[in-house]
Amino acid sequence: MDKNDGCCSTHLIDGDGVFNITGVENFIKEVKMAECGLSYAIVSIMGPQSSGKSTLLNHLFGTNFREMDAYKGRSQTTKGIWMARCVGIEPCTLVMDLEGTDGRERGEDDTTFEKQSALFALAVSDIVLINMWCHDIGREQAANKPLLKTVFQVMMRLFSPRKTTLLFVIRDKTRTPLENLEPVLREDIQKIWDSVPKPQAHEETPLSEFFNVERFFHSIAPGGLAGDRRGVVPASGFSFSAQHMWEVIKENRDLDLPAHKVMVATVRCEEIAHEKYDSFCENEEWCQLKEAVQSHPVRGFGKKLSSILNTCLSERMYSRSLSVTGDHKIVLDHCTVSKALKVITPLFKVEQGEVRLIEPEATFFDEGVRSTKRKQLEEKLLQLIQPAYQSMLGRIRSDTLQRFKEAFDKELKGGIGFAMAARECSGSFMSQFDEECADAVIDQGKWDSSRVRDKLKRDIDAHIAEARSAKLVEVTTLYETKLNDALAGPVEGLLDGAGDDTWPAMRKLLQRETDTALSGFSAALSGFEMDEQTRDSMILRLKDYARGVVEAKAKEEAGRVLIRMKDRFSMIFSYDSDSMPRTWTGKENIRAITKTARSASLKLLSVMAAIRLEDERDSIENTLTIALGDGKSGASTKKGTESLDPLASSTWNEVSASKTLITPIQCKSLWKQFNIETEYVVTQAIAAQEASKRNNNWLPPPWAVAALLILGFNEFMTLLRNPLYLGIIFVAFLLVKALWVQLDISAEFRNGALPGFLSLATKFIPTVTNLLRRLAEAGQREANDEPRHIPTPASERKDNGDDKMK
Repeated sequence: MDKNDGCCSTHLIDGDGVFNITGVENFIKEVKMAECGLSYAIVSIMGPQSSGKSTLLNHLFGTNFREMDAYKGRSQTTKGIWMARCVGIEPCTLVMDLEGTDGRERGEDDTTFEKQSALFALAVSDIVLINMWCHDIGREQAANKPLLKTVFQVMMRLFSPRKTTLLFVIRDKTRTPLENLEPVLREDIQKIWDSVPKPQAHEETPLSEFFNVERFFHSIAPGGLAGDRRGVVPASGFSFSAQHMWEVIKENRDLDLPAHKVMVATVRCEEIAHEKYDSFCENEEWCQLKEAVQSHPVRGFGKKLSSILNTCLSERMYSRSLSVTGDHKIVLDHCTVSKALKVITPLFKVEQGEVRLIEPEATFFDEGVRSTKRKQLEEKLLQLIQPAYQSMLGRIRSDTLQRFKEAFDKELKGGIGFAMAARECSGSFMSQFDEECADAVIDQGKWDSSRVRDKLKRDIDAHIAEARSAKLVEVTTLYETKLNDALAGPVEGLLDGAGDDTWPAMRKLLQRETDTALSGFSAALSGFEMDEQTRDSMILRLKDYARGVVEAKAKEEAGRVLIRMKDRFSMIFSYDSDSMPRTWTGKENIRAITKTARSASLKLLSVMAAIRLEDERDSIENTLTIALGDGKSGASTKKGTESLDPLASSTWNEVSASKTLITPIQCKSLWKQFNIETEYVVTQAIAAQEASKRNNNWLPPPWAVAALLILGFNEFMTLLRNPLYLGIIFVAFLLVKALWVQLDISAEFRNGALPGFLSLATKFIPTVTNLLRRLAEAGQREANDEPRHIPTPASERKDNGDDKMK
């Protein structure tokens, strides 16, 4: 790339047909061509070798193309195709200097590069300058007719070419007026056009459909000479477009300009889309939103992200404001630079010396491609932001659900009905969710949040159902606990004192407590607004629970019936009617007491044999009384057989198995065990009574007393004659009585004679010693308590003497 006097040029295609990709890209960057959009023009020149093409361009556009040195001879100077930017002309104008035709270096037969370069120039240029000598007009060979024929032939290879302006530059003008030269030139051009073989689709197509043939003198006419710019490629895509065109031309394929335009538009729009996508990904505001939404809902999320997307999708990639000031002039056929601008860039808006272009680059490309790529970019961006949007919806859903739970629990604690609290909270927070979702909506997305809404609705309903179940369990447990506390203790007490009124009292207790609990339970259920069937079902279950408490307690007590029977027997047998312990003195009727105690125990057994919560009569008590009463143990009678035993069965008559607590056969077994375990108590009572009788009957029989009186008459008379013996006997009696009381001889002999003697033997000496010590201590205290002799005064003695005399 060459730089000289502010002009920048590069070798676009070398003489061997190699496209200089690196050079072109550096050239475009250097001249900042990518910023031009459609505000640029391509001017190319073709003509015979050494006809002054490079010199003409250098003088006309201020370029620095290499010129031939006539002093060194006439030879090829420009090889391949060179390109440069015009100096001092705005908007951007690029000039291409093509290798001259009809050169001896390539020879007569090597015209391939000439055709390829001519086709390339026609495909990319807005204006093609054809340089020719004035004196050659009218000649067959010297008037560039072979070159024109080549140009027309290659134009036929374009599928749908845009109209290109052919500008004939007539150099070294003679005295012949231009008005006389123009008809000849046009006639020659028409003949060449007619002689060129054409495709079938263009056999009747006139020359004017493909070319504007003008003299430079008419360059300031309305519309200018830039020709048809429908196929122009935006400046940013020029390098790729030119490279692709040259590759197609070299491969000798037909150049489909519309398809090429679409292809360039596709590539460049994809590049722009990638740039915009990368720019969006690096957008600080988007990064902050994406990070923030991971932790909490962002207020105004939809508006912020929609604004970022709109900015990205409508952002102007390249915009500039150029101004051309001054009046720089280059003399060229009496035309100023301002006139040349009108020739080269008729599409640019020029007002008061200022050229303005403020357009997004993508708008210069094919509309269909642009729309497609914009849509693809939008879809790609939406795919990028959709996870953030879904995270936002998820955060809104979880936050709304959490706030709903807190508000719902607060409402329930406030005493409001469950159904009303659920309805109000659910509706309120679903509305809040809809509002927050509307705030998060991205205008470009058109995404449906109904799935997240449905999930939130399901979560809320699930929480309500869970809370409802928990609340119902809580209420049910509360009243079950109340029933258990109200029934368990009283039922146990009633069964402990089992009697004829036990089960009637239990039925009344059950009915009363059940009615009380059901009343409160029904009131608690009213806040749930459940259907009548469910409500009745729950009330029935609570009622069954109350009955179950009584039955469970009855079964529990039935499992301890033997203990209860023994306790009752012991209470009646061992205690009197005043609840005082019995003393078996010999006057009690042990048989009658035993019968009464066993009857009471049998009564308890009959009460606890079956559940009687319905007012139905049964014969359990009679059966047990007949089978086990009067000392029977359940054995068959003498006249009966085992088959006639009323207790030889596993069920009771008129009592279902579900209501049976103790079966007949179990009653028989329990009664037998009860008799065995209580027999010892009865035996002990009888033994104690016998011992008491023996201890209380210690005097000799009456006949022995009579014999003593008769046989001891002489001794008795002796005692009467000598009273001292009576004193001694009386003292001995007192000592014996004291020993009797201290040793508790009657109590010692209750357990038998031998145990009594052994016990008295061990206690006799300590008791006597203790008795003597107490007597000694008593005598000592009497001696100490006697009053001492105190002398009295004389007056007292006199008074006492007077008293005696009186």
